[in-house]
Amino acid sequence: MAEEQKKMAIISIHGTLDMAYPPLILASTAAALDIESAIFFTFYGLQILRKDAGDSLKVAPLGNPAMPMPVPNLIGALPGMTAMATSMMKSMIKKNGVATIPELISLCQETNVRLIACQMTMDLFSFKKEDMLDGLEYAGAASFVEYAANADIHLAF
Repeated sequence: MAEEQKKMAIISIHGTLDMAYPPLILASTAAALDIESAIFFTFYGLQILRKDAGDSLKVAPLGNPAMPMPVPNLIGALPGMTAMATSMMKSMIKKNGVATIPELISLCQETNVRLIACQMTMDLFSFKKEDMLDGLEYAGAASFVEYAANADIHLAF
């Protein structure tokens, strides 16, 4: 009897550039290892699935002490610091040959990772499907919980 395919369930709740990477990298890696994967994007995590996410996602320096270039909270609150931190992060990504968020989303779609937008959050924030990437699934929490209940690996970001 063949072994049942492993499954991974990920919840993405943060809509910043730095927090978009972990769920997309882990899901695409799992898919490459023949682990069925689904990411449920809810609340601010939905920002990752917007058509303009490659340009609109930012890095917040305020309250982010683990940044490679630590910024004291007082300085992080100054106008323009988010733009500067985002620019620095994008520069590091490019310099080190790290895939962009749109590239990782494409990779996820090519490897059949299920990208699920939370319908309740879509409604809550008045997001329109035409503002979101093509090829997404739209479902409520109950549908994702049903998937997650049968998953072997559970992660949240």
